[in-house]
Amino acid sequence: MSAADLGVVSIVDAVTADLRTRILSGTLAAGQPLGEVDTAAHYGVARPTVRAAIEALVAAGLLTRGAHKSARVAELGPADAADIYSTRERIEAEVVRELARRRASAPESERANALLTDLTDADPLTIVDVDMRFHSALVDAVGSPRTSRVYRMLADEVRLCMTRTQSADLLTVADITREHNQILSAITDGDADRAAALLRGHLQRARERLVAHLEHTA
Repeated sequence: MSAADLGVVSIVDAVTADLRTRILSGTLAAGQPLGEVDTAAHYGVARPTVRAAIEALVAAGLLTRGAHKSARVAELGPADAADIYSTRERIEAEVVRELARRRASAPESERANALLTDLTDADPLTIVDVDMRFHSALVDAVGSPRTSRVYRMLADEVRLCMTRTQSADLLTVADITREHNQILSAITDGDADRAAALLRGHLQRARERLVAHLEHTA
């Protein structure tokens, strides 16, 4: 890919987005080094552009870099996956509890789940993108910019977990959409405890399966 192929958005943003896709898809393998010189040559851009993109992905948790060392693709271990899922569970369980207390509607989540039902044969990244839209829309429905901002700080690590889950066929789209619908129904019914319990169960099942898979393949 050349700089001309990256479109009209900021070159830094475009390089960041493409690197993110390559990491999530597994094209860039866990632990793989990402040198500034080689990466700049790959994209046909200046090193400062690549440096900015790498720093953005280090901050997002998709790359790691020690002092005076090249960045490397982050390795997702069982403890990492467990912590990522537990962290989002703390946020999302309280989000759905609050939405249920308000009997608030979440039309963007409903639309995302409807779209997800038609993606049974889609690639993992496409499924994860729509699945993430469902969860992000629930958080946004609370109407707190700061809560949404905190949640989005986790977004890339959450996507990394979800992509690994889909790539290993640990959860079916049918199971995901059914559980999403149960959460939405509890919110509509105003049952805060049930909504939170369903959300926790939804994430815990994904966490347990991914952690077991990572332990088995380590």
